Amino acid sequence: MNIFRNIENDVRTILTQLQNEKLLPESLNTDKIDATPPRDTAHGDVATNVGMVLAAQTGKNPKEIAALFVEKLQKMEDISKVEIAGAGFINMTLAPRVWQSAIHDIIREERGYGNSNIGHGKKVDVEYVSANPTGPMHVGHGRGAVFGDALATLLIKSGYDVTREYYINDAGAQVDKLADSVFLRYRQICGEEITAIPEGLYPGEYLIPIAEALHSIHDRALLGYDREEWLPVVRSYTIEAVMEMVKEDLAVIGITHDVFTSERALTEAGKVDEAIAALAQKGMLYEGILEPPKGKTPDDWEPRPQTLFKSSQFGDDCDRPVKKSDGSWTYFAPDIAYHFDKCKRGFDWLINVFGADHGGYVKRLKAAVGALSDNKVAIDIKLCQLVKFLRNGEPAKMSKRAGTFVTVREVVDEVGKDVFRFIMLTRKNDAPLDFDFTKVTEQSKDNPVFYVQYAHARTRSIRRNVNAEMPEAIRLAGNPSKELLAKLSHPQELALIRLMCNWPRMVESAAIALEPHRIAFYLQDLAAAFHSFWNQGNGDTDLRFIIKDDIELTAARVALANALSFVLASGLMVLGVEPAEEMR
Repeated sequence: MNIFRNIENDVRTILTQLQNEKLLPESLNTDKIDATPPRDTAHGDVATNVGMVLAAQTGKNPKEIAALFVEKLQKMEDISKVEIAGAGFINMTLAPRVWQSAIHDIIREERGYGNSNIGHGKKVDVEYVSANPTGPMHVGHGRGAVFGDALATLLIKSGYDVTREYYINDAGAQVDKLADSVFLRYRQICGEEITAIPEGLYPGEYLIPIAEALHSIHDRALLGYDREEWLPVVRSYTIEAVMEMVKEDLAVIGITHDVFTSERALTEAGKVDEAIAALAQKGMLYEGILEPPKGKTPDDWEPRPQTLFKSSQFGDDCDRPVKKSDGSWTYFAPDIAYHFDKCKRGFDWLINVFGADHGGYVKRLKAAVGALSDNKVAIDIKLCQLVKFLRNGEPAKMSKRAGTFVTVREVVDEVGKDVFRFIMLTRKNDAPLDFDFTKVTEQSKDNPVFYVQYAHARTRSIRRNVNAEMPEAIRLAGNPSKELLAKLSHPQELALIRLMCNWPRMVESAAIALEPHRIAFYLQDLAAAFHSFWNQGNGDTDLRFIIKDDIELTAARVALANALSFVLASGLMVLGVEPAEEMR
């Protein structure tokens, strides 16, 4: 149940009535009409912009249009007060029973409260992580991994048909270097003396078990092969082993993917040729010479003919090469093939989550998808900024067990999955993020993870305590009547319920904006409102959750706590965080 969507629908129904009464014209664009909580709660419960939206289209004053709606809104039994404010907004105050009855709906829907159908089953591919398969997952990939996973869950909750995808970059020079690194360890296991890891190879000790496994399979046989012979064997085995390592690292932070797509497999299956041929068929390719890149003088630039994609026709800054003068593909060509493959798989919407260093790929990929799909497939690319790891405000020192970088597992081993995920979503994806090990593990209201988890744990504690002292109240709270819920009449109780009822709207707005961090912000606000109400009970015994001589009021407040626990759990589910039953 979405109270704000219901009010918006009521406004649209009134608009139809006014059009039938010839008070407003029939041809009106109503896409921007909404019903939202006013910025100042003193202005009421719900505000609609209908007067502002229709004014420009009708040539009428916004207040004049608003007055037409007010006349009909005043007759609705669930609205206790309506007034025109500012330049023409309509503010409404709803009858308390509207908010009170919402508790029953939340309890019925449990964690499913807030589910929406705005996606209408639209097929969406969310690609995230896609780290090069060269070792354990670097902590730098952690933010994009959590962001992409939470975004996928948010879209599913909003009614989209989502596929979680990982693109394995296993066709570049870096995987050959990885194979060389493993083969070096293999030689070492076979008895060769290796005094140092040559510069350019991967030094991480995580490669030793892979080399040992190769030795157990091949013994010393690979030593007798030329590089051209052992390279594909070692490379294939190593990539498979490293990807298992990556999947295990992702599982530690609660992430699984539906699809893993290999760049090498696409290339070997001729998908690059197919995609480039599709561009050629559309007249999107030509032979040409690129302009000198910025920062180079003409003397430094060697012009050469290349096969170019007309990406500038689709919003890119310039055309992009897809084939070099020597006939080999550019790095961009397999990316085109990969996205062409996504389009052919029937997705309506592609979402890629990249690191901040991939900003230069945004326009060219959008151009490729636009050209290949005739602008029928939408694509959004979200960039995640870097995370700065600190201890008490100072740069954090980690063990770097992987060799030259810090792994996700090292961080999660120290703070836990739930803390890691929640903190990664406390800032917008394109804003820098500080991750202070000291602050994220302390038990205080300044730690958002603790604050939200403590709120959920408190709701469960209320239920346990009431069950021990007044079990009949638990029974009444399980399916609360209207009369019981009418006892939730204190202004702070109603304010808390209003905030809970904003959850379905928050889900939709966060999904539309592709901003799962809004969920973390909302949960912090909800937790703060609940803790404030709880603390008032310390000074005013009438506001406590357990009223020993009033079983019905106690039951009503248990119902309130139950509903709150479901909203908090629903939000934490989107973030991939397990709600705490109790705090120790």
